[in-house]
Amino acid sequence: MRARKKLLIALCCFWATCSATQAQDKVRFGKVSPEDFNVKAPSFDTAADAVVIADIGSSEFVGNNKGWFTLDFKHSKRIKILNKKGFDAATEEIVLYTDGEKVDGLKAVTYNLENGTVVETRLDDKSVFTDKLNKYLSVKKFTFPALKEGSIIEFTYTQHSEYLRNLQPWTFQSEYPCLYSEYEVNMPNFFQYVTLTQGYLQMNVKPTISRRTHFRVVVPGGADRDETVPVEDEVVDHVWSMKNIPSLKEERFTTTIRNYTSKIEFQLARYAFPNAVPEDKMGNWLTVSTGLMKSESFGSELHSNNGWMDEEMKAAVNGAAQPLDKAKNIFTYVRDHYTCTDHSSFSCANPLKTVFKNKNGSVAEINLLLIAMLNHARLQADPVILSTRSHGFTHELYPLLSRFNYVVGRLVIDSTEWFMDASEPWIGFGHLPERCYNGHARIIKDGLPEPIYLDADAMMERKVTTVFITNEGKGVLSGRVQTVPGYFESCGIREKIRDKNEKEYFKTIQAAYPAETEISNSSVDSLKLMDEPVGINYDIKWKNDPSEDIIYFNPMLAEGYKENPFKAAERRYPVEMPYGFDETFILNMEIPEGYIVDELPKSTKVTFNENEGAFEYLIVKNDDGIQFRSRIQLKKANYKPEDYATLRDFFAFVVKKQSEQIVFKKKK
Repeated sequence: MRARKKLLIALCCFWATCSATQAQDKVRFGKVSPEDFNVKAPSFDTAADAVVIADIGSSEFVGNNKGWFTLDFKHSKRIKILNKKGFDAATEEIVLYTDGEKVDGLKAVTYNLENGTVVETRLDDKSVFTDKLNKYLSVKKFTFPALKEGSIIEFTYTQHSEYLRNLQPWTFQSEYPCLYSEYEVNMPNFFQYVTLTQGYLQMNVKPTISRRTHFRVVVPGGADRDETVPVEDEVVDHVWSMKNIPSLKEERFTTTIRNYTSKIEFQLARYAFPNAVPEDKMGNWLTVSTGLMKSESFGSELHSNNGWMDEEMKAAVNGAAQPLDKAKNIFTYVRDHYTCTDHSSFSCANPLKTVFKNKNGSVAEINLLLIAMLNHARLQADPVILSTRSHGFTHELYPLLSRFNYVVGRLVIDSTEWFMDASEPWIGFGHLPERCYNGHARIIKDGLPEPIYLDADAMMERKVTTVFITNEGKGVLSGRVQTVPGYFESCGIREKIRDKNEKEYFKTIQAAYPAETEISNSSVDSLKLMDEPVGINYDIKWKNDPSEDIIYFNPMLAEGYKENPFKAAERRYPVEMPYGFDETFILNMEIPEGYIVDELPKSTKVTFNENEGAFEYLIVKNDDGIQFRSRIQLKKANYKPEDYATLRDFFAFVVKKQSEQIVFKKKK
């Protein structure tokens, strides 16, 4: 506080008067006329269930009575509810830090038009609820009263925050179309922020206005009198706006829609007060990595003596002598003896010794313990921080730790590296869950931290299904189905069987077949060999009605694509699959006894984007049998928006072709 007081007193020489210019709201909040109810679904989003008429925000720095500054964020919003599906827009949540943030001036009103008259219903203070999310965050919730189809709702509030590091971000785009959105920030020169924008929509950026502004900061005196310190500097007014903003809904194969929502964010980079040395607040990857390795909640215990683990290390190593064998045994021990309680965690809430004793912890705690145990066995292991696919992208240039939510381990032996995650019971050594493949990540270590790229494009799932079908006589066909799925699908199968059981798993396979189909002699191979894919095996049998003149038979059986995964007419953000894939289905079958082939689908081969993918459908008939092969291959996981139409058409062709049937006709 003394240093801050000296800094503020040093600024007293800067005096001037100031005048502020503020962006004018496009809507007069608190005033609704009958004409305002004429708002309909806009032409650019005709299927909308609600329309945001105006969304206006502003952030301003003010001096406080604690010897520093407070950030005041004002937010006003008006929405027209078009139908009952839009009622979800009438529930609002405000997330706050439990200590250091508060909301005041909250007003929420529902307007209904009754017999040509606007009727107001105000939100009662008792209808505002506060829930604690964790020890750091709480959420203030409310739902608008007297809600009807056609209602107009609006709210306004001011949020006061002492957390200047994260200047309030602004999201222009949501699941509802918006007619106008505007955000203004009055930014003093002595607080310098990095501005990050994202989204495919063009922002309107008004020319900035610079003005001299006087701040009044009260420095507490404790036992002495409080001291008022005047602070003056340039303040730059920034205004960003958008009009006619379409809704953004999450389509299939999207990591998280938050990566593509049009928004603007800020990160405090430095203090730059007049007459003072600039103070870096963001740091760089070297300083951040050094700080993490010294932190008690992250890396301080990774290279300590940790003698408390000596006895259990003997069981973990299990007599292995070679470095790789030691590493595999230690990994398996941690994976099989520890339970993960939180799969979204960046740091330790408990010391590693406590995690070691309790045999449970968050993903960060379990994997940091794994790294400490590997180091204790004199192996080279380092933590890797990343953001899971559903959490959003990290930023490669700026060390924004709030973007990270996951920790895994990297092991290096003789220049070969393995990545490990011991938090999942079905993941093998040297594998990571598919959620980890989200691009940029960082190896944190003493010295310069290394960027790495865990890209979904580098992952390839290969699946092979083979089916043999023969005649048993009396119209009965029987066969054997053998499937070897890819590694990630195998992990999913292990999880399903663990959560239920093998019998229940095969019930889901049975349900995919027609009712007259019977599955028996089912088994799963390699279920406990976590480094390997599983094998799915079962017998199949069905009986044809011998009186039927025609039999329709789909050679894909219960496999293949039943519907196009890409249904939207257009897509403005990338397609993000978890991996590339290569799926092959092979069928060898005898022609049903007493029948001949009347119609056979045509063989075909198509390619996708030249060499990025392919689909082949090959079928031939001989005297008494049919050989069939279907293969679909996509060599990468991520596709640009401009590839979407081609990708949709490709899968539409696959769905249509895989639905074609062989027609068997009864012999005369």
